[in-house]
Amino acid sequence: MDLRQLRTLAEVADRGSFSAAAEALGVSQPAVSQQIRALEREIGEPLLDRGGRGARLTDRGVMVQRYAQRMLALSDEFQRELADGDGELTGSLVVGSSTGLGEHVLPLLLGGFRAEHPKVTVSLRIEATSTVIDRVLARELELGVVGATRPHRALTYEPFLRDRVVLAVPAGHRFAGRTVELAELVREPLILMQAGAGVRTVIEEELRRAGVRPRDLNVAMELGLQESAKAAVEAGFGVSFLSQLAVERELERGALATADVAGIDPVRDFATVRPATQQPGRLVASFLAWSQSWLAHRF
Repeated sequence: MDLRQLRTLAEVADRGSFSAAAEALGVSQPAVSQQIRALEREIGEPLLDRGGRGARLTDRGVMVQRYAQRMLALSDEFQRELADGDGELTGSLVVGSSTGLGEHVLPLLLGGFRAEHPKVTVSLRIEATSTVIDRVLARELELGVVGATRPHRALTYEPFLRDRVVLAVPAGHRFAGRTVELAELVREPLILMQAGAGVRTVIEEELRRAGVRPRDLNVAMELGLQESAKAAVEAGFGVSFLSQLAVERELERGALATADVAGIDPVRDFATVRPATQQPGRLVASFLAWSQSWLAHRF
C-alpha cells in the first residue's frame, strides 16, 4: 500500500475537501483525486462520500483512515530517527507561542536550551493562541505553547505551566490590593486583549460562569499585546486582566498593582499543542524534557 495515497486520504479527511488537501500537500487537485481513486481501487470500495458540501469519510474510509494515521506516524518517526542519529543535537527548533508565555518564559527556556546545545538554532513565533493552534493544525509548526485549548481530533495537548490571570490596575487605584465586586468591575473602563487571545478566552469564560456577559463590560480599549495593555493600564486608561507572569516586573517596581474579583478565580493552564498523528522529533522531545526540568525548579 502506497504511503502517499494514505497521506492524501488523511489530508482530505482532516481538511474536508480535495482542494484544501491539494494546497496542503503542494500538488494539484487532479493529483489528489488520482491518489484517492487508486487507493479506493486497491481497497475495493469508496472511502469518501463526495456528495453534498466537501468530502466525508465513508464507514470503510474511517477504518482505513485510523490505520493510515498509525502507519504515517510510524513512518514519520522512522524518518526522524534516521535523520537524527545518536549524536549531538543539531537542527532548527521552531516554537509558536501565545503572548504571555512567549514574552516572559519561553525566551529563557529557549536560551537555556541552546546554551546546552549550541548547534541548535531556535526561533520563537509569538501570535494569538488561535493562530498558533491553526499553524500546528496545518503542520506549519511541530510545537506550540498556548494559554487556551481548542479541542480537535488532529491535535494533542499536554500540560506545560499554570498561571493566574490577575486584574492589573494603576498604582494607587482604588481597586489596588482589595477584592472588587462584579458590580464595580462592570462599571470600570476595561482594557481587553484582542479576540482569540488566551487571556481573553479564559476571563470571558470565567465571567460568564459568574453571570457577567461580555456585553455587560465597559470596554474602553481592545489591544493586541499584553505589553500594550500594561502600558495603557500604567497610563491610567483603565484596568485589564493580564497574566501574572506578564506583570511581575511592574509589580516589583510599584508601577502596577493587582486586585481580586469576587466570585472568580481565573487560572490559565498553558499547554503544548502538537499534531496528534506524529510523535515529537528528537529535537522537540529533548526541548520539552529540558523545559519541564527547568520549570520544576523555578515554578
